Amino acid sequence: MDVIFDNLDWLVYGLLIGLFVPTILLVGNKIFGLSSSLIHICSIVLPKNKTKILGYDLKEHKWKFYFVIGIVLGAVISTQFLSQENAQFLPDDYYSLAGLIKLFIGGILVGFGTRYANGCTSGHSISGLSMLQKSSLFATIAFFVGGLIFTFFNYYVFN
Repeated sequence: MDVIFDNLDWLVYGLLIGLFVPTILLVGNKIFGLSSSLIHICSIVLPKNKTKILGYDLKEHKWKFYFVIGIVLGAVISTQFLSQENAQFLPDDYYSLAGLIKLFIGGILVGFGTRYANGCTSGHSISGLSMLQKSSLFATIAFFVGGLIFTFFNYYVFN
């Protein structure tokens, strides 16, 4: 259990992510990203005639739904059973009106950015960069610059 409770070296995580990309390519999927999973969830909720208009094949992409369910279940299992401390859903700062406003604005910006960049950080930074896509390089640089700008504002302006 010490291996589970201790922090793993960043090298282990990097190797696991690095092995994930060839695995999804071998399985037959070309692009991995979590934002595309939202399309799948919407296609489950929408009536079938709307799904046909979108041109989305539900059966071909059903693995994305199971992947998102696995992420949620993995988070629950790790926080409830594999953590020595009580995990908090959000830091205390976010349980105020100002914190809720930050979360709301952040959610809108992330949603807009994901749509504008035609993908999320995992899709561009993991899959896109591994396939040497120039657009993914620009998107990843923009993600990092945006994160640095937000960190600056959050630290110096909002506090």
